[in-house]
Order: sequence, then C-alpha cells, then structure tokens
Amino acid sequence: MTRMLVTGGAGFIGSHLVDALLEDGHEVTVLDLLTTGNPRNLDSARERINFVHGSILDEALVEDLVGNADTVFHLAAAVGVRHIVQEPLEAMITNVRGTENVLMACYRHGVRVMLASTSEIYGDTPKLPMSEDDDRVLGSTKVHRWSYSTSKALDEHMAFALHDKGLPVSVVRYCNTYGPRIDHAGYGSVMANFLRQAIAGEPLTVHGDGKQSRCFTFVADIVRGTIAAGTLDRALGEVVNLGTTDEITIVELAHLIRDYVGSGSPIEHQSYESYYGEGFADTRRRVPDNSRARDLLQWIPSVDLSEGIGLTHEWWKATHVT
Repeated sequence: MTRMLVTGGAGFIGSHLVDALLEDGHEVTVLDLLTTGNPRNLDSARERINFVHGSILDEALVEDLVGNADTVFHLAAAVGVRHIVQEPLEAMITNVRGTENVLMACYRHGVRVMLASTSEIYGDTPKLPMSEDDDRVLGSTKVHRWSYSTSKALDEHMAFALHDKGLPVSVVRYCNTYGPRIDHAGYGSVMANFLRQAIAGEPLTVHGDGKQSRCFTFVADIVRGTIAAGTLDRALGEVVNLGTTDEITIVELAHLIRDYVGSGSPIEHQSYESYYGEGFADTRRRVPDNSRARDLLQWIPSVDLSEGIGLTHEWWKATHVT
C-alpha cells in the first residue's frame, strides 16, 4: 500500500483518480477547497479516504500533507475559461503560488509528484498535431485568456527546474476531458453545456461559427494515463499529452449530442463577446500528438466519442438532473 495525496481530488477528474487509486489498493488523502470540486463526487470513496478541506495556498497544510505521502497527484487548479477571463488574478495566484507550495514541499520531502497541466499550454499554435516540445504561441498579455496558459507553463517550468535539482516529477497535459461527474452547470465544459441544454429542450449555444475543433477524451482514459505518468519510472522528467486525435468541430458536437439525446433543441450561434466579454481570443483547432503517451506509457485511448457520450448521458440521467 502506497500513501497517495490527491490535490483537487473532489473535482471531476480528481475524484475518478481517487476511485482508481483506491481500487489499486492505495491509501488516499484528498486535499480540496471545494471551490469547483463537489463533495458528492467522493460519495463512493468517502469512508475509505482521508478528506482534508483546505487550499493549496495554505503552505503549512500542504507541507504537512506532503510529508505524510509517498506520491502526490497535483490536480488542484483554477479552471474554466470563463472563470479565468473573469478572475485572472485569482486564477494565476492559485495556479502559480499553489503549485509552488506543492512542488517545493515535494522537493523538501523527496516525494514523487505528478503535475496535471493542459493543452492550453500550446496557445494558438498553427502547428498540428501539437507535440510536447513544440513552441508555444500566445496573444497579447492584455487578453486574459492567455493568462491560464502562462500560469500552467510557469507550473511546468518550476517542475522541470526542480527536477534538475532532484525532484522526481512528471507532467501530463489534459486535452478536453469529459465523462460522468462533469459539472452540471457546464463549468469549463462545452460537453456539459450541450447535454444540459439538449435534455432541457433549450437551444444549444455555439460560440462563433462553430467550426473551431477539439479532440475530446473520456475521463477513464485520462485517469489511466495519469496513474501511469505518476508511477512509472520512465515517465520521470517527462511531459506527456493525454488526448485522443479524433477531431470534431463544436457545431458537429452540438448536432451529435442533440441527436443522441433525441432532443428537438435548436442550435443557436452566439458571439464570443456576449459570453466571455470583449477582447476574447479562441484557438481554431487543437489536435494533440499522443505518440509519446503511446510509446512511454503504453497509453491508448479506449473509449470513442459516441460511446463516451452515451456513458455520460446515462450518468446524467441517473443523477436526475433536468
């Protein structure tokens, strides 16, 4: 039995990770402030974990918890594009200072850490597919959207700087994760927004022309890759994309979800400005290169989009959300 600390463990991805670690026989502690995490996500695990309600900004608390862990999975972060745009300073402080607390505590205690990062790192790069060592392309610092990419890049820089000094660390970049336990209100998830709207018979709101595209990855696949990156020795010092290469436009996704649900909802286009405010910038396409994950972690996504939407929809109905 290994003592695992999961920051952000009550969140969408974090709670699935907690379940998987418990299934593997590990002792699990969860640190979560419950800002975007949901305690209901841990209902099946509650009696088997040590849950700590607190913040990664609490340096003393982080130091204590890391000192009693063998491995840390650091998922706690400010997430959701709209939240980042509305509260950029709060998000940057959480993502940078909070991660600094976690990484430095791991360094002082010699504890292995797996850092969760994001495909937002790549910014608006025209190069596809996006490989882990590619250059980053970002817009103006006056556009708050890019502050999230920058804060997560700083997290990665700190991780690799400390790795040079001996910290056992690995990094994964998540690419548009979806599945059961996505936030019902659509916090940071176009998939959740479309499901909620389709089930309620409301218009499915597509930003812009809807031809922007993403590659959606089911949460169970993401968790498998996360555990591999956090436990395999060959992953140390590496950064790995975790994402499918199956590209779909947002308007195609809206049609797919509406048809799957059997909804009569219309699809309406909405300007970015009306939702995010003036000056918002979006990336047109985002397709990860997952060859490193395949080679290094033997990770291959196993759940295609149609199956994943079905599993997510079944979970949604079972929670009686309308």
